[in-house]
Amino acid sequence: MKLFKLSCAGLAVGALLQGCASHSPQTAMNQAQPTTTPIKHVVVIFDENISFDHYFGTYPHATNPAGEPAFHAKADTPAVNGLTTELLEHNPNRYNPFRMVRNQEPCDQDHGYEAEQDAYNGGLVNQFVSATGNKHSKVCQRQVMGYYDGNTVTALWNYAQHFAMSDNSYGTIFGPSTPGALNLVAGRTSTTYPSNTPGVKQGNLVSDVDPRFDDCSYKDVEKAKGAELATSVLSGLVYVKGDNIGTLLNAKQVTWGWFEGGFDPTSYHNGIARCSAKSTNVFGGQANDYIPHHEPFQYFKSTANPHHLAPSSLANVGHSDRANHQYSLKTFWSAAEQGHLPAVSFLKAKGIEDGHAGYSNPLDEQHFLVRTINRLEKLPQWKNMAIVIAYDDSDGYYDHVMPPKNQFANRSGRHGFGPRLPLLVISPYAKPNFIDHTLTDQSSIARFIENNWQLGRMQNSMDAHAGTLTHMFDFKEGGKTKALILNPTTGESAS
Repeated sequence: MKLFKLSCAGLAVGALLQGCASHSPQTAMNQAQPTTTPIKHVVVIFDENISFDHYFGTYPHATNPAGEPAFHAKADTPAVNGLTTELLEHNPNRYNPFRMVRNQEPCDQDHGYEAEQDAYNGGLVNQFVSATGNKHSKVCQRQVMGYYDGNTVTALWNYAQHFAMSDNSYGTIFGPSTPGALNLVAGRTSTTYPSNTPGVKQGNLVSDVDPRFDDCSYKDVEKAKGAELATSVLSGLVYVKGDNIGTLLNAKQVTWGWFEGGFDPTSYHNGIARCSAKSTNVFGGQANDYIPHHEPFQYFKSTANPHHLAPSSLANVGHSDRANHQYSLKTFWSAAEQGHLPAVSFLKAKGIEDGHAGYSNPLDEQHFLVRTINRLEKLPQWKNMAIVIAYDDSDGYYDHVMPPKNQFANRSGRHGFGPRLPLLVISPYAKPNFIDHTLTDQSSIARFIENNWQLGRMQNSMDAHAGTLTHMFDFKEGGKTKALILNPTTGESAS
């Protein structure tokens, strides 16, 4: 099956910046395209596998035990739809929710498309232990009811105090990482091919299946030679047809990019990029830096960078050259600090820092979030920036709110909304210490970008029906919320 031609075969990563046989960059886009709000730069930090109650169920009340970072809420902190005393002490599930501690490595739970629906049990919300609880051990299974407070996810609680947070935002549909990532950038998980691939239902991808337009998805590179790829190498990989937010941004000549930890290849084999870098988390566990099914633009031929080619220059980051808007996090910071910050940037941490239980954790995630946000707040573009912290799925962790029905998703064969997820906006224009109760979902982020740059809508997407993020901003009297510099280890104020 023909998919794409291999190019720059075998070049070292550093050599890619010097040039290779790829298409010439298009005319540079204008980074100052007009916007409908004062926001000129959107940075989306897309993390992994957290339900709202798992991080914010008891917000803003922290236990504050000795030896842990302290959190004391401001007197005027608004309430969230969190865990009441009744839910904490008389929960309908097999176990009551319980506070997890900082030195405990979290277990990965079952966050499958069907399992998550079973956990909610038609609105009774009482089958989390049996449906999504990790069945490899009783300790892990019980942990599905666990939550953290402001002594562990201290930075996120401080960001919520200082900026704006939603307590009514959901996955667009049920399921794991890949559906969430696709809904972020396309508002849909269809039409996915081959349609008979396990994890594809009625043309919708509802499972974690690696992208076909990504060399680092290939398991058997010995069989991948020359310009054509063996059918056996492509077996079990999928691609998605149609547009996404990237194609809309390109049409309006707005600069953008997806930046992921570990995206730079470690080597090439038979002309195929390999991404084999690993890192070790704070508990000693290892994970791959780059995870192909976390990179949604690699599912679309129009926005894929199959061979992980570097941009032709840092000045072209955000523009349409051989990298095709897909980059490493290292490239993001090199470009940003030389004045080439794209108008729209999606940031994805390397594996151990993305928050995914089983190989990451809140402490490593906090290091990534705080280091990233501290650096963004020090850029000259901060004064017109909006940072959105969002998540791809809940990992199956307990959340007491039954997701509302999404009639628009159901019409296309997708069961949604999915579980409730954290969503925060960090910006000089964010309403300080504000809780938004507007119904939103992952595709609301795409809708905000579309509205801000007047991109129009994607086809067959939830973007047309998604709730708005604008209630989290004050565009009339705002622009005055100050930056918040935190300590990446403790999450407390660094001042």
